[in-house]
Amino acid sequence: MLNLVLSADNATPLVDQIVSAIRTRIDDRVLRPGARLPPIRQFAEQYGVSRFTVVEAYDRLVALGHLQSRRGSGFYVTSRPQPARAASAGEAIERAIDAAWLMREMALDGPERILAGAGSLPASWLDEAGVLRALRSLSRRSDVRPVSYGSAQGYAPLRAQLQVRLAEIGIGATPEQIVLTYGVHQALDIICRYFLKPGDCVLVDDPGYWNLFGNLRLYGVALLGVPRTPDGPDVQALEALLAHHQPKLFFTHSVLHNPTGCNLSPATAFRILQLAEKHDFMVVEDDIYGDIAPDAATRMASLDQLSRVIYTASFSKTISGNLRVGFLACRPDLAHLFTDVKIVSMMSSAELSEQLVHQLLTDGHYRKLLDRLKGRLVDATGQALRMLERVGLKPDPEPRGGPFVWARVPGLSDTALLARSATREGILLAPGNVFRPQNQPSGYLRFNVGFCVHERLERFLGERPDGIIPT
Repeated sequence: MLNLVLSADNATPLVDQIVSAIRTRIDDRVLRPGARLPPIRQFAEQYGVSRFTVVEAYDRLVALGHLQSRRGSGFYVTSRPQPARAASAGEAIERAIDAAWLMREMALDGPERILAGAGSLPASWLDEAGVLRALRSLSRRSDVRPVSYGSAQGYAPLRAQLQVRLAEIGIGATPEQIVLTYGVHQALDIICRYFLKPGDCVLVDDPGYWNLFGNLRLYGVALLGVPRTPDGPDVQALEALLAHHQPKLFFTHSVLHNPTGCNLSPATAFRILQLAEKHDFMVVEDDIYGDIAPDAATRMASLDQLSRVIYTASFSKTISGNLRVGFLACRPDLAHLFTDVKIVSMMSSAELSEQLVHQLLTDGHYRKLLDRLKGRLVDATGQALRMLERVGLKPDPEPRGGPFVWARVPGLSDTALLARSATREGILLAPGNVFRPQNQPSGYLRFNVGFCVHERLERFLGERPDGIIPT
């Protein structure tokens, strides 16, 4: 159950890699007190390292108080007291903030910067003029209250319109089952505040949504990574985790998965819902890219009809990240409770933004925008794949639409140094480790197809800086 990723090419010694990885799993409670570590010989054979390396790593973990050696039996995770709670919380915050490196880099705008690892579509692809026209139109309406608080559950006409939109993808939800939020981020935060407490464990995609991982760490919960396959979460690995853990939630992307660009298959969705029922956990389905997805995409919320699935989405990627309008849809009882959490944590909605989105949805503007975006994505994806092929990077798996390509860098087990080197050239790359639950090394990069047509980017990837990518 360790699932470590070790690299002899990494500048960090193997012993330090093992110590750091096991400490992380203990801190995240993936390895719980009393858990037995693999025998030294088995560990060495599994990870291709010497027994002396394993002995040194285990001995160091014993000295640090993380493991206990039992003569003739092996090494076990210790049950350590936690007297310095403030220090532990500080460490969790530090690790969460470290995961936000990519967001900080994306926020540094400039005409010469190439945002090849960005999470949003290029601003030039969106309809800024249309948003401004809608804003001017709103200013002339008598029902707009620009200086008042919005309603707690959100602007009622927009919730009614979302009922129609959800029905189009097979999800039956009344307006009372929909809570408007400040983007998906607040929707996820509300869910976490209601369900989770420190020490709980949750399931997440591996690789998956990196910013969620940082937020979950702030809640003090353990992250259990479920490996991602081209058809969705690996159900065999999920069953293995459920044999040892009792998670409360499973956070996942079903459509245009971030970062791999894959879509969930119906068979995988059905099996996950069976396991959720059997092991009594809720599924949080993030569909933030769903509006630019293929028409036949499978969503667990449409199969489950919001019994064990909480569905979240947003207009940040397609209309404007500045408006911060998202929503969640769920069972009626949960919608009522989530609204209470929203009241005490954020008071109310930003009704002016919600009215603006409602106008764009109902005047025919939004559907035309989506058609244009889908067309641009098809063209950009083709260009990005051809560029990656020229520089020797292989998409794995092949993307099935959307803005992302998940590509392996041959001969490289950790792309973090490559990404750091790229920033010095004014290029933002998204290294694979930030998309992993414990920031494990990864030989992948996530590319945003909207920012890949740059000679300077292609030259940087093709030259493969010395000391970073083996020849």
